[in-house]
Amino acid sequence: MPLPFDLPPLEPSRDKKTLRRQLQAERQTLVDRHQRSMHLQEVLRVWLATRPDDAIGAYWPIKGEFDALPALYRWTEAHERRRIGLPVVHRETKQLRFHLWYPGCAMEEDAYGIPKPKDTPSFEPTLLLVPCVGYGPRGIRLGYGGGFYDRTLATLQPRPYTVGLAYSHGHVPWLSGEAHDVPLDAILNEDGVAWQAD
Repeated sequence: MPLPFDLPPLEPSRDKKTLRRQLQAERQTLVDRHQRSMHLQEVLRVWLATRPDDAIGAYWPIKGEFDALPALYRWTEAHERRRIGLPVVHRETKQLRFHLWYPGCAMEEDAYGIPKPKDTPSFEPTLLLVPCVGYGPRGIRLGYGGGFYDRTLATLQPRPYTVGLAYSHGHVPWLSGEAHDVPLDAILNEDGVAWQAD
């Protein structure tokens, strides 16, 4: 009888709530997550070199998410105009605003226990890096189910270019969007560009 660690991975659940839990658990137990992260850092740095943006909205990594901040900090070193922002949730609208972040800036926890910049100016990013629990064809993203990014992207004008960041284990080929889902413009994983709109 094979031992539990010899068993093949579970088939992804068709129920999105279960699928979220399953993918998060897989991500947090990836034995090579550090190596995957290093590869994705390099993919992101190379990809950013092709972009004209000076203002990027990012995120504070939680629950085993890829940490884009080291690559972004290196990106800012090339030009003094470049800025990085982290999301702050607006209590009433449940939309995100992006406030300037830099290493060592004062931070405080938001209502969800996630660190956010304290008393730094807000700005509108032209490029938005979006964490993915999972992702599917044509830029479909599986998030945590709160709808923060979808609500934000539905109202931002001009809409920033959106890039999902994920590890390849999160690819779900049959994943489909719902009416409120806003597809991403590109998705990067540790192997390179997983998808990009024409």
